Order: sequence, then structure tokens, then C-alpha cells
Amino acid sequence: MVEALGLAEPGVGASWFSAADLEWADRIIDRADTIVICRARYTPAFARLIGAAKSRGRRVLFDVDDLIFDTRFTHLVLDTLDQNTTDTDLDFWFAAMSRIGETMRLCDGVILTNDFLARRATDFCGLPTWVVPNFLNGVQLDLSARIVERKRATGWRRDGRIHLGYFSGTPSHNRDFAIVADTLAELLQRDRRLTLRIVGFLEPRGRLAGMGERIERFPLQDFLNLQRLIGEVELNLVPLQDNTFTNCKSELKVFEASIVGTVSVASPSFTLRRAIEEGETGYLAPAHRWEEVLLRAIDRLDDYPHMAESALAAAEARYSPARQAAAIMAAAFGG
Repeated sequence: MVEALGLAEPGVGASWFSAADLEWADRIIDRADTIVICRARYTPAFARLIGAAKSRGRRVLFDVDDLIFDTRFTHLVLDTLDQNTTDTDLDFWFAAMSRIGETMRLCDGVILTNDFLARRATDFCGLPTWVVPNFLNGVQLDLSARIVERKRATGWRRDGRIHLGYFSGTPSHNRDFAIVADTLAELLQRDRRLTLRIVGFLEPRGRLAGMGERIERFPLQDFLNLQRLIGEVELNLVPLQDNTFTNCKSELKVFEASIVGTVSVASPSFTLRRAIEEGETGYLAPAHRWEEVLLRAIDRLDDYPHMAESALAAAEARYSPARQAAAIMAAAFGG
């Protein structure tokens, strides 16, 4: 957000601080018109910062991109993320979400990444909300542009294989991946052209566990190497369970792929179905139709350059830093 404001609003100065900087809270307040606190759990130091800022007429906003502030959904979060439910785990999750929610309640308003999540925040705390979607930064855009130019220079030439990519990031997507795992095992067995790439902590299970020679494994990546690995596959897989928690999630996995000319096949969650124009910039696959949709995507690979270019254009139009400045300004200054 700092970068976005710097690109589009030269009259606005923006910077960031961490919890380790709270000993200089008075200096931060003195130099700011608005303070945004991101996903922070309640501490007395944050409470003092918020109280002091509000007493001096400063605007204080909370920023969060997940449903991790309302303990009424803790059981759903644990179930969706396939987490343990020992007393220790429950103590951690209920405490962490409660503390995040308490910090939110102390603020003047909330910045969220989509309307579905914003409604949950309004129901939780009753504060005003503003929507600023997740978006790409300048370094990601520069690297991604170089990746796409190399693809264009070869006429989008492929190596004869068909690469399906699953980019899991954190070790909490087992149940999301389970939606498509059996379908992938079946397709890999039937079509020798297919290669599955898994990046992150996910461990293939069931039938996929015995298909190691057909699966490329990469450890968790930094955000730039992730773009490179996404750009090397034709189809980006984004299976997602359908519940209140998952519908709050952003479309990040789709536009990170689109910006490197990779087409996504995704579950039709609240944000994903808005990020994809079916059959034009990607594909939407309800849980019971993944095999059908993947086969259609594979059959249409001759049209891949056109679809990839369409997805790229949509990502550039919606998710560049400069495109977000107006929404950030509206939130930061109450527009």
C-alpha cells in the first residue's frame, strides 16, 4: 500500500513500522494523519498506541485479509485448515483470534480485501469498512513482465508436456487439495503428457503418493521465485472448500498466475468467480466437476496464448499498485 500511494499520490507520504517500533509510538503518531494496524493481536502497547492516536485526533484503521478475528468461526477455521484440536491448539487459536478481534474493535474502521469479508467484519464489530483488494507490487510486475516477454518471444512454445501447478504456500491446504487429488491421480494415469508441480508443504496422499515420478516437488518459495515457478506451468490449480471462511479469502492465487501468462482452474468461491471470466481468462470448477473442467482446459490448449493474454490483461487492469490508490485514499482519509 505504501508503494501504491507513492506511485499515484505524490502529495501523500506513507511508511510502515513493526511491533518492535512501538517504543517510538509518540513519534509515529506525531508524524501521521492516519495509522493502519495490520492483523495485530492485542497487546497493551498496541492499545496505548491506538488510544493515544485517537486522543490526538488521528484516524486509526485495522487491516486484515482473512476471517481470523471472530471466535464464532474458530471451529470452522480449524476444520478448514485441517488443524489439530488438542487443548493446547484450541487455546492458541481462540486466544489469537480473540486478540486480533479486540485490536480491531479499538480502531475507527477496517480495511478488508473483499465484500464478503467486509460483511463479516461489520457483523462482528459494527465499524465502517473499506475494501482494498490484495494486489501485486512493482517488483512482481517487473519480473512477471520479463517472464511473459520470453513466452511471447517463443510464440508461447511448449515442451510437449502439460504442466499442472498447485502452489500451496503454507501447510494448511490439505483439505483444499483433497478436492482435486483423486481427479489428478486419474488424469496422470491416463495421460502421460501430464506433469503435476507442487510447491510448498503439501504431501501427496492416496493414489498420488505412488506417482512420484510424475510429480515435481519444490519447497516454499519467496514471492519472486514463486512467480517464476508459476510461469512455467500451463494450468494453475486453485481448489478451495466452500464455506464462510474460504469465501472470505482473496483472489491472490489467480492474479499471481495471470500476470505471468498462466491460466487458472479454480473453485467458484466468492472472489475467485469474480476474478475469472469463465472460458475467457480461466475456468471455474465446482467440486463435482473438476475432471470435466480440467479435460476441457487440456483440450483447449491450442487456444492457450489467447486465453493467457486475456488473463494477463485483466490482472494488469485490476491488480497493479497504481490501480489501488483511490481505494486506499478513501479508506485512509474517510472518502
